[in-house]
Amino acid sequence: MKRLFEPKYLEIRNQFIGGMGVLVVDGDIVEVGPVAELSAKHLDAERIDWSRFAMLPGTVNSHNHSFQSLIRGIAADEPFLVWRDEALYRYSPCLDEEMIYNGALFAFAEMMLNGVTTVADFFYIHDDGTHNDEAVIQAAKDLGIRFVMARTMYDWPGAPRSYQERIEDAVRRTRDLAIKYQGNPMIAIHPAPHSPHAASPEMIQAGHRLAKELGTPYHIHVAEEMFEVEEILRDHGVRPVHFLDKLGVLDESMIAIHLVWLADDEIALLGERGASLAYCPSSNMFLADGITKIPELLAHGVKVGLGTDGACSNNRISVFEEMRMTSLLQKVRTLDATCMRATQTYAMGTRHAGEILRLPIGNIEPGHRADFVALDLDDLSLHPSSPEVLLSHVVYSMQPTAVKRVVVGGRVVVQDGELQNVSNERVRKAVAAVQERFASVTSKV
Repeated sequence: MKRLFEPKYLEIRNQFIGGMGVLVVDGDIVEVGPVAELSAKHLDAERIDWSRFAMLPGTVNSHNHSFQSLIRGIAADEPFLVWRDEALYRYSPCLDEEMIYNGALFAFAEMMLNGVTTVADFFYIHDDGTHNDEAVIQAAKDLGIRFVMARTMYDWPGAPRSYQERIEDAVRRTRDLAIKYQGNPMIAIHPAPHSPHAASPEMIQAGHRLAKELGTPYHIHVAEEMFEVEEILRDHGVRPVHFLDKLGVLDESMIAIHLVWLADDEIALLGERGASLAYCPSSNMFLADGITKIPELLAHGVKVGLGTDGACSNNRISVFEEMRMTSLLQKVRTLDATCMRATQTYAMGTRHAGEILRLPIGNIEPGHRADFVALDLDDLSLHPSSPEVLLSHVVYSMQPTAVKRVVVGGRVVVQDGELQNVSNERVRKAVAAVQERFASVTSKV
């Protein structure tokens, strides 16, 4: 299938340029150039008229917990550990395979409506198998979103039983899933030892070894809360990043999540080892975690992608929102309006997130996946309108109403606020069904 997308403006290297087109063949970008030249050269291409739209890469959500969308609003405005116990630990043991599918359908649908085309879902309700993992994958398939499962490896006995696995089981199941989906352009499996406080040193090392074996990154929460830093100092005599370095797992395969409570030497070491960060600013604010030092991490060469985290600790699921939050939060932390530019946070939500996930996404250029968003140039949030200020508007002023088309692999999956593969109404009914199942629990809250 050959399609020629013809927007009014196309984002190329942080600039919106008119008269440009994008040729897509079988889900991949093959050519980018002037529409007149491409249309004359490819007479057999279906021409897609996006003359009302600005076209940019789909956003990449580098960290999410899909099931948490089902418990959005529960234990809001509570400290981290109260939120964890009253929301996650109280409700997740109630979730069965069908409910987990419905939660993933809900989370992925909402983020797609907000312009997300790829998500890395850090998923840990395994319930002694891979059936729940497959339910999440099936939801991604049904909706048409590009999907990375960061399959969590969790052996802390204080967590709900459905989270916990023996090291050998976690490795085997994650490896089996990775082999099953190897070569699938829409699905990737990455190991994800949960964190230094919820995965044993041996589990973390096993996740790192498996990532090396599979040729993937691995994901791990690091230094989100001060209690983790204090625990590691107490038990191991070093701070979290130095602890991970002593384990031999701090290298270019690490995608650390959060990195809030870091000393200066930890920041330098992360850069030296080539680690990456999935940054979730709204979640860090919602849970009063603290503020990650993004300019300092960037200065030491740490590549940063953006994530929303779970919808019960944000509570929105929009990478465009995280672009804005990243910039504003760092400006107020440093009292320096120049410390973070719109171009930087835009890159974090698109091409840099694709790079840390090691996927050809987040950029409109030949060889990349055809994952796009079309913005309605008539939307008032993009005015005053001119191509010179459009990128700034995308980061700082744009509302979700501007997102009119979402394309994944060359196929339209959202059009005018409606999902194309699963109806919006079906998603609403799926959420309602879970609410009914939760009734016996919520009545006690």
